[in-house]
Amino acid sequence: MLEHGGNLVAAAKQYDIPLENWLDLSTGINPDGYPIADIPAAIWQKLPLEDDGLTEAACAYYDCRFALPTAGSQAALQILPQLRTDSKVAMPKFMYQEHANAWQGNGHEVIKFDFFPDENIIQQVDVLLLCNPNNPTATKFSVAELLSWHAALAARSGWLVVDEAFMDVTPEYSISKYAHLEGLFVLRSLGKFFGLAGARVGFILTEEHMLKQMQEVIGPWSITGPSRLIAQQALLDKTWQEKMRVQLAENSHKLATLLTKYHLTPMSGTALFQFVPTKNALALQQHLAQQGIWVRLFSDTPGLSARSALRFGLPPEDSWTKLEAALKLWQS
Repeated sequence: MLEHGGNLVAAAKQYDIPLENWLDLSTGINPDGYPIADIPAAIWQKLPLEDDGLTEAACAYYDCRFALPTAGSQAALQILPQLRTDSKVAMPKFMYQEHANAWQGNGHEVIKFDFFPDENIIQQVDVLLLCNPNNPTATKFSVAELLSWHAALAARSGWLVVDEAFMDVTPEYSISKYAHLEGLFVLRSLGKFFGLAGARVGFILTEEHMLKQMQEVIGPWSITGPSRLIAQQALLDKTWQEKMRVQLAENSHKLATLLTKYHLTPMSGTALFQFVPTKNALALQQHLAQQGIWVRLFSDTPGLSARSALRFGLPPEDSWTKLEAALKLWQS
């Protein structure tokens, strides 16, 4: 099993602190997620309707032609490797490891590079897979770079796969409007920006023929009716989205400033997390855990001199004081 953020039950047992007393900063999920409206009782008694407007709402939000709802982007990334024969797949050494796990598990050869693929990588592989922004380093790739790599791959029936789970606050970097191009796949999720990780709603954006193949693999009713309802409301609520983009950007800057104050200057970040390489990562994670604060530890960080790092998600509004007190104690 790969390690993920959010494994709070194990932390609570290890440090003997009740679950309800923890501040969980390990996931990068918006702590002020989309408000859930009342769900009509009748929805629980019916099979999910696949013509309920969710796909249209997704296409409007992502500015794309075609979209297939999936049970989170996790479901989509596990299906893609099943749709190619044995291939060479390139991806950064340091990113969301479920991608490598899925491709290797389906018999493909995975080739890893530090941060950016060079021409040699592009020319020798069949599939280039990127997270944009990268998780956890927050590395961003421009639309022009992505389209150039896609063109080179597509010319020989290759694929570009872009996971945009943390893209919502910076839509100008998104390649979703080009997802109808052959050989381009974009993964999106409502888990991070919308704070709806428990609803398990994501989308794969690509050309129509491939979406039909993926739908056959997934089968019907992969997303519950209540989750479809909530997702559609969130995707259509432009007022909430615009307000949240501003709020998250401000809070991310606030988090970076707080960490810097205690000599933990982030290397990079997104609107939902800050990435802090430090040789003391393990000791600091343990110190914070003793104070009931859980952050994500990365003990092997290829390409970084620190060789270890922490990822800090955003605290809820009422928890900034708790985080600062723990950081102050670390410095004392």
